Amino acid sequence: MVARTLYDKIIDSHRIQMPDSVDGAQEEILLYIDRTVLNEYTSPQAFSGLREAGRRVRRPQSALGVVDHVNSTDPARKKAAADEESRRQIEYFISNGKEFGIEIFDILDPRQGIEHVVLPELGWVLPGMVIAAGDSHTTTYGAFGSVGFGIGTSDIEHLLATQTLKYRRLKNMRVRFEGSIAPGLTSKDMIMALIRQIGADGAIGYALEMTGPAISCLEVEARMTMCNMAVECGARVALMEPDGKVFAHIAGRQRAPCGEALEAARSAWAELASDADACFDAAIVVETSRIEPMVSWGISPDQASVISGTVPDPAVLPEHERGGARAAIEYMGLTPGMPLSEIRIDRAFIGSCTNARLSDLREAASILRGRRVAPHVRAMVSPGSSTVRREAEAEGLDRVFLDAGFEWRESGCSMCLAMNDDVLAPGERCASSTNRNFRGRQGAGGRTHLMSPAMVAAAAVAGHLANVRDFLPREV
Repeated sequence: MVARTLYDKIIDSHRIQMPDSVDGAQEEILLYIDRTVLNEYTSPQAFSGLREAGRRVRRPQSALGVVDHVNSTDPARKKAAADEESRRQIEYFISNGKEFGIEIFDILDPRQGIEHVVLPELGWVLPGMVIAAGDSHTTTYGAFGSVGFGIGTSDIEHLLATQTLKYRRLKNMRVRFEGSIAPGLTSKDMIMALIRQIGADGAIGYALEMTGPAISCLEVEARMTMCNMAVECGARVALMEPDGKVFAHIAGRQRAPCGEALEAARSAWAELASDADACFDAAIVVETSRIEPMVSWGISPDQASVISGTVPDPAVLPEHERGGARAAIEYMGLTPGMPLSEIRIDRAFIGSCTNARLSDLREAASILRGRRVAPHVRAMVSPGSSTVRREAEAEGLDRVFLDAGFEWRESGCSMCLAMNDDVLAPGERCASSTNRNFRGRQGAGGRTHLMSPAMVAAAAVAGHLANVRDFLPREV
């Protein structure tokens, strides 16, 4: 039998139409999709298309809808959305769910939250699944050994109607993270280091499998951060081999298998791994021990550096990077050679599908405990789901944030993409735990610096970008 990668094994198990000819990564197949998650922003046209064609949803029980993109995160939930247009989007989404038999978590549902936080906490993401959704960060589910990828609105319509998608097989890339994880280093730093190393287009056309001793050391939520941001180096799919940590994370959750069904599932999940002699089309090694806490300086996630670094001089960069670097530095209002740790911030934001889980809030709170946000900084945290918010409050984390001077918001995509009332003003600079630092991503004219939640907390206290290691307890 030909040795196969984890990605190929999962794709093969979901292929329901054999092609006339097989041409490796160019193979186009019909793929069965196990589950999807919908939101109020990317689904409306799909439902309209179904209605106009007189079609029903093939398996409504395999879809779940959450309100997350346009809703306000006002702490009292006084506003369902930021404006009238957003309210109409939410109402239309809910009415579509009722018409087509799809369960929707609306703004007041105690399970509401960001889609890529909600599905795993329900136990709805399982190893070996294929999950497609109208959001590129569906790659998050690779942390469970699932193939997750984003699709467009027309594909959403096709998926809902048929439970299948026309799919072109990807090539395989393996990234091995070697070495130990030093204090102050997080999975956000690890994935940002990879993106910087291979570039924003370095994994285009690939399913990216991350492995190595540093990955095994990470808890599941930290792995989710890495798979979430793998799309920022071009990967359409990110994967990690599911292990005992994954199985334990799933067990006991509301919609996960239980009893004999769980034991049978665990036996099958244990077989989900790339064969020892599987062939990868590309292989990369990242030396984790050499990574320092990371921050972005530009307008693409690969325009990043260690916090001890400086804003680069475009003149000394490779020729193909110079134009982009000049444009980024101009937009960001920076000067070549400027120490990154001297960049003053106006805002600090902890949230998004990348870094708003309970473990993320714990890490940030450990830096904030007993400290105060700098007087000129407005800081806010939006938990990844209503469940995360309740769990954090049960631990007293909300008091840590509030006492430090952070706003304690409700859950939603919030300032990650400025489709609500959480936005940067033109020219404002934000230390952010989000996944993208594109022009205007957090608000027209806003300037975003990506980093881990702990690094955001450190920057909020310092009033400028700062090394979280300066805030850790001193070794005796």
